Amino acid sequence: MKGIRVVDLSHTLAGPFATMVLADLGAEVIKVEPPLGDETRSWAPLIENESAYFLSINRGKKSIVINLNDHRGREIVYKLVQKSHIIVENYRPGVREKLGVDPETIFRINKDIVYLSIKGFEPSSIYENKPAYDIIIQALSGLMMSTGTESDPPIRVSFALFDIITGLMASTMAIAGLFSEEKPYYAELYLYDVAIFAMSYIPMIYLLTGRKPRRMGSAHPSIVPYQAFRGSDSKWFILAAANDRLWKKLCESLNNPSFCRDERFLTNPKRVENRNILIPLLEKIFSSKPRNYWVSLLEKHGVPVAPAYELDEVFKDPYAEKLVTEFGHSRLGKVKQLVFPGKIDGKRPIAKRGPPILGENTIEILEELGYNKEEIDRLLKDKVVTTAEYST
Repeated sequence: MKGIRVVDLSHTLAGPFATMVLADLGAEVIKVEPPLGDETRSWAPLIENESAYFLSINRGKKSIVINLNDHRGREIVYKLVQKSHIIVENYRPGVREKLGVDPETIFRINKDIVYLSIKGFEPSSIYENKPAYDIIIQALSGLMMSTGTESDPPIRVSFALFDIITGLMASTMAIAGLFSEEKPYYAELYLYDVAIFAMSYIPMIYLLTGRKPRRMGSAHPSIVPYQAFRGSDSKWFILAAANDRLWKKLCESLNNPSFCRDERFLTNPKRVENRNILIPLLEKIFSSKPRNYWVSLLEKHGVPVAPAYELDEVFKDPYAEKLVTEFGHSRLGKVKQLVFPGKIDGKRPIAKRGPPILGENTIEILEELGYNKEEIDRLLKDKVVTTAEYST
C-alpha cells in the first residue's frame, strides 16, 4: 500500500486497529486526535504515562492534534483529505456533521476518497444512539450466554473480540474501496452486525433448529471429544478428535480401552448424543498423568492436542517467541509489539514507525501541507493544534 495515505479520525479500538493493519501493509496513516487525545491513552496499565492499550493498536501512525471545533482545525483536515485516499471515522451519531467531517462535506473536497464509517449499530435503527462498547455488543449478540457453563454468570471474552473482528473487516472494506469503480465510495460497518455475522454457526444452529446452544464450557456442540481436559498436575490441555478417524487414533493412543469398542461411541453423532457418559470416562483417564505426558502421547499418535497455556507460557513457546518484535518510541525507547500475522513474498509486512506520542507529528504534517512557521505558531498559540511539547 505504499503511496496510500489514510486520514484516521477514529478512536478507541475498531477504527485504530483497522488503520494499524493498513499501516503495517505500507499505508501512511495520519491519526487526527482531539486536544485530550484518543481516550485509550489514559487506559491502564500506564508505562511512564504511556498506555499499553494505546501502544498495542497505534503503531505505524503519525499523530497530529487538531481541535475540530475551530474552523481552522477543520481546514487542516480538509487539506489532508485533498491529498489522501482513505478516511476512517467512528463518531457517535451527529458528531461528524457537527465537526464538519461528514461524507457530504468530505466528498465535496475529494470525490475519489474512500470514506469508511464504523458504527455500533445501523443508523435509524432502535439502537442508533446506544453506546457500543465491546462488552455491550458481546451481551446483545448472545455470546456471553453461549460461553461458560449453565451455572456461570454471563462471561465476557477477555479481549474486545468484536472490535478486533470489525477492525479487520473495516481494513478489508477500505482496501476494496480503492479498487471500486463506484465513486464516491462510502461504506458503513456495524459492530453489532459484525458480531452476529462472526459467530457464524452458533446463531445458524439456532436459526435452523430452533434450539438455543447450551453453555458447554470448552466443549463443542457438534463434536465429541473436542474440549479441555485436566492432567494430574491440574494443568489443562485441549483434545480435538474432530472426526471418526481421529477418534480411532485417540483409542489407539489410550491402548484401546473398552469404551472405544462401545457402540454408543463409534460415530461422532453417537458420541455427541452420549457425551455425558463418554466425557467422565476420559476425564478419569486423563487425571492419572500430568498434562505434558498426554500432550506428548497424543501428538505421537497424530491426535490434535495442545496445552492450554497461561499467557506467560505463550511467550516461552519457541513458535510464539518469534511473534514479538520491537519498535522505537519517542519516550519509552523500545516497545515490544506483536508482528503482522502473515507474510507477503516471504516477508512479514512491518510499519515504519512505533506508536506516536500525542501530537508527535503535528508540526511535520502542517509543514507538509504548506503552513509556514508564523502560521503554525499562531495555530499553536490559539490551541487549534497541539504538539508533543505542548501536550506534556
